[in-house]
Amino acid sequence: MSKEFTGTLVCSKKKFAIIISRFNDFVAKELLSGSVDCLVRHGAKESEIEIFWVPGSFEIPTVANILA
Repeated sequence: MSKEFTGTLVCSKKKFAIIISRFNDFVAKELLSGSVDCLVRHGAKESEIEIFWVPGSFEIPTVANILA
């Protein structure tokens, strides 16, 4: 028998950054759309979400460090 854990995501009055690779933008655009939709459904405003496109996956940690 499996266990299931549920929780809530409190997104109001926070800022979010999404770093996404342009390498496979066919898949990336769908992932981005789903990510933004999830944040908005949990209370984030679209104006609080910033999206950063990078050339590939190797650049993601560098941009994350800069944003942090």
